[in-house]
Amino acid sequence: MNRPITLDPGRHRRRPSGRLAATLGTAALVAATAGLTTAPAHADSLAATTLVVDASRTLHPVAHAASGGLYGLADASTPSDSLVSALKPNTFVQMAPGGSQLPNGEPKPAGDALVVASKAARAGAKVVVRMPDWYPNFPYKWVSWSDWLSAVDKQVTAVKSSGAGNISAYEPWNEPDWTWNSAAGSFNDGWARTVKQIRTKDTSTPTQGPSYSSWNQSAMQQFLSAAKASGTLPDIVSWHELGGSQNIASHVAAYRSLESSLGISARPISIEEYGTTSEVGVPGPLVSYVAKFERAGVHDAELAFWNHYGTLGDTLTDTGGSPNGSYWLYKWYGDMSGNMLTTTPPAQTGIDGAAALSSDGKQVSVIFGGGSGSSAVTVNGLGSLSAFGSTVHVKLEYTPSKGRTTAVSGPLTVSESDYAVSNGSVTVPVTTNATDGYHLVITPGGSGTSLAGTYQVTNKNSGMALDTQNAGTAQGTAVVQAAAGSGSSQTWTLTSAGSGLYKIVNKASGLLLGITDASTSAGATALIWGDNGTNDHLWQPISAGSGYYKLANYNSGLLLGVTDMSTATGARVLQWDDNGTDDHLWKLTSR
Repeated sequence: MNRPITLDPGRHRRRPSGRLAATLGTAALVAATAGLTTAPAHADSLAATTLVVDASRTLHPVAHAASGGLYGLADASTPSDSLVSALKPNTFVQMAPGGSQLPNGEPKPAGDALVVASKAARAGAKVVVRMPDWYPNFPYKWVSWSDWLSAVDKQVTAVKSSGAGNISAYEPWNEPDWTWNSAAGSFNDGWARTVKQIRTKDTSTPTQGPSYSSWNQSAMQQFLSAAKASGTLPDIVSWHELGGSQNIASHVAAYRSLESSLGISARPISIEEYGTTSEVGVPGPLVSYVAKFERAGVHDAELAFWNHYGTLGDTLTDTGGSPNGSYWLYKWYGDMSGNMLTTTPPAQTGIDGAAALSSDGKQVSVIFGGGSGSSAVTVNGLGSLSAFGSTVHVKLEYTPSKGRTTAVSGPLTVSESDYAVSNGSVTVPVTTNATDGYHLVITPGGSGTSLAGTYQVTNKNSGMALDTQNAGTAQGTAVVQAAAGSGSSQTWTLTSAGSGLYKIVNKASGLLLGITDASTSAGATALIWGDNGTNDHLWQPISAGSGYYKLANYNSGLLLGVTDMSTATGARVLQWDDNGTDDHLWKLTSR
């Protein structure tokens, strides 16, 4: 991680690579009632960084389509039922009954589809039988047709005799585009032969395939044409999305077009594996998959297996482990009921999200993430909901990304505010970190909480207090850290600016905490200045737990910190990326 570098006066500070400039703008919200939260009047336009939700337009009933995983369940007791059920999983893809697959160097086979079927059923989830996992190696090593068809017979017999009522499909092969052995002939012929063998013993359980490792238009066309000709079309069409979420919509559209052109009736789509190795366990990028699957109407999608069995798609720190940051994203998703709503992400930024209107019509829930810096969520169509009036209560929380193997005890509340509804809409500004996940809950009316008050602001890393240089009161005076004292230059008043944002006023001078030249660059220093309506004077306190807050500048999306993480008195205060260091944590002590 880059850290601030001390340079000679007048020279430029280095900006960390990969930092995206945040485009700030306005939340078009006007309060109709005094005391309600309003958007800052001087913010210009948030269109380029705003996720838009239409509460009046539903997509389909909530089914938690993207909740589930490949080998997400290890055995009948791992993970615990409470951890599984809280996510309301849709589907798990699991190992063949009696299979011997040892993926990723696991010491022994686990996740047998029939062993875990009852656990999945208790959580309301279905199970797909991955038939080629009968074999221990990956890629699979072909033996012979007689050996394979015998394995198919044994698996189907086991499924039929188990009485399991939640087996959603047989998957005859996995990633044939690179695991099918040419010694067995063509895959398309092999598919037909295998499906016909399944049907000799089971005429009702669906088949699912071709399970390509990625979308392949040409291969899919050839497969579907051959399967149609042989009378073995899959009941559920599947492939994997392991290269990022950006092309999901176009892949689904391409499949639907291909289906139509071949005269094939519409099939449910299963994305059996999704997420890259760097994305699993990280809520920010994962929410984009959820959003795109919901908008595309994908029937089910399962988090990929990159590490260990029984981690619920790496939402746990390890097999049967504790929740990490991504678990709470899927917990919010699992809590959704009623109908999914239409969401529209901005074209220019990574922010995306999914939303639902609860069954009783009294809650709009939005999960979002993937953006970096100043952004917002606009919810339109509230006027069409009978439970909502002129005022709504808005809770904004987030789940931090601390890495796949680091436990996160639960979400943290950023803010709770009452908003006036204007023309059926509210806009909630939020400063986001690209790896974190966020949750917005809108309910009718209510009472909001506020951090408005007067405080001493103390840095966790140094134990020193936010101060002005030499206790100065002149406009443009640098902001520093200093040994904690009782002076008025160390007293700061948080004044609500609406929408969960605050102005931070220095008591000694009456001036506002801001950033030099309203810069959006990492390393730009803090100062005090008159209230001239610029967005660098707006701050969003984000709870980090244990009484500490991150102070995010709404203009830049960067956090208030200390140069070089210094613990020395007089060290300059500046803004920097959220890289998890303690100099970005501040305690607010009432004065």
